[in-house]
Amino acid sequence: MKPTIKIEYCPKCGWLLRAAWMAQELLTTFTDDLQGVTLVPSEVAGRYTVHIGETLLWDRKREGHFPEPKELKQKVRDVIDPERNLGHNDGKTAV
Repeated sequence: MKPTIKIEYCPKCGWLLRAAWMAQELLTTFTDDLQGVTLVPSEVAGRYTVHIGETLLWDRKREGHFPEPKELKQKVRDVIDPERNLGHNDGKTAV
C-alpha cells in the first residue's frame, strides 16, 4: 500500500496556501509513490507539521523554519525509496 502524507497547518496563521503548494510539489514529484496528501487544519496555533504515516518528517517549531520543497522531498524520498535519485533536488544546497 502506498503511503499518505499529512500536512497539518494553522489556518489562523494563513498557512493553507503554503500547505497546498507543498502538497502539489510532493504529488508532482512522487506521482506513482503516494496514495495522496491530506491537508489538515490544526486547532493548535502556529502548527505546521508533515507526517508520512506515523513518522514525523517536519515540525516548523522544532526545525525553526518552514521546509523548502527540496528539503521535504529529500525527507520523503528517504522514507519511501532511499535509493531514488531526485535529480537537481539532490544537489548541494547553497550556503
